[in-house]
Amino acid sequence: MPTLYRRMLGLLPRIGVQFLDLGSGAAVVYRRGSRTRVPVGRAADLVARGAGRYEVTPVGPEKKADMWVVAREPSAQGDAWGSVPFGESGGRLLVDETASAADERRFQIAAAEYLCTQHVTALLEKYRVNCVFDVGANAGQYGRRLRRLGYTGRIVSFEPTADAFEKLERVAKKDDDWQVFNVGLGREDSAQSIHVGWNTMNSLLPPSDYGKDRYLRFAKTRTEDIEIRRLDGMLEKALDGITDPRPYLKMDTQGYDLEVFAGAGERIADFVGMQSEVAALRLYEGSPRMREAIATYEEAGFEISGMYPVTREESTGRVVEFDCVMVRADAVPQTATA
Repeated sequence: MPTLYRRMLGLLPRIGVQFLDLGSGAAVVYRRGSRTRVPVGRAADLVARGAGRYEVTPVGPEKKADMWVVAREPSAQGDAWGSVPFGESGGRLLVDETASAADERRFQIAAAEYLCTQHVTALLEKYRVNCVFDVGANAGQYGRRLRRLGYTGRIVSFEPTADAFEKLERVAKKDDDWQVFNVGLGREDSAQSIHVGWNTMNSLLPPSDYGKDRYLRFAKTRTEDIEIRRLDGMLEKALDGITDPRPYLKMDTQGYDLEVFAGAGERIADFVGMQSEVAALRLYEGSPRMREAIATYEEAGFEISGMYPVTREESTGRVVEFDCVMVRADAVPQTATA
């Protein structure tokens, strides 16, 4: 039995994980638990093995959410499992080289989401962020993820649609330092109509022809009247009680991020970092292309810290949207540069 595989199986029971040895250099491992399993999407799971070290295998969307496969150790004889470096501590990713191209793309997107989350978490600590503005909060998925990863500062979430806000409010009530506002953010204070019924893709903008071709959900829509507020008009209330505020701006508003950004006015200089979903291929009519959005953010003093694919076309492999993470380099606390 290969050394890596044997050592892994020997470790698992000690951390409360059960396994079924398949007898062919692979095992099915099961038990849900945040310390032993780090989900990165439908197509893969990362199994933690200490600081910075993980083993991984794509398991496919058809597999159960609480089960995954531990890969056999790659051998000199040319196993189907290849190994690539992961992390500064010398961890490895085990990748099934026989997986289909579609499986590989799904895995890449899932891994990108995981890596983006880890990157943002590290930046919040590095820049000593003490208030995260969560714009386009939906049901609070982003805020819950921040808490799971150890962020303890204030979260201020904005969600304009009624159904999503009801779920968001219910989650935030359990957290003493999580504020929620049932409004959208934009360039001007106003009343507008938003397209709803698109799950996490509700937007103030109509779908583009490309968006309609890509997503069946865009075929049917209804609208809901909502309130829009400028971000600069919300800052004082959101930051009240925080000594030396160091806010971070997260935007995920389905094509409306530049409007949110414009509504910050000169107060955008207060933010030490930000992230925005930027479009390489436009899903919404009138939304900015990636180069326009990034140029606007750069003109305001932000610089790119990371770019992570959010969605890809299955047919071509083209990236549709990226999560663009940006920071103000001059905002790093002096003690954080050592």
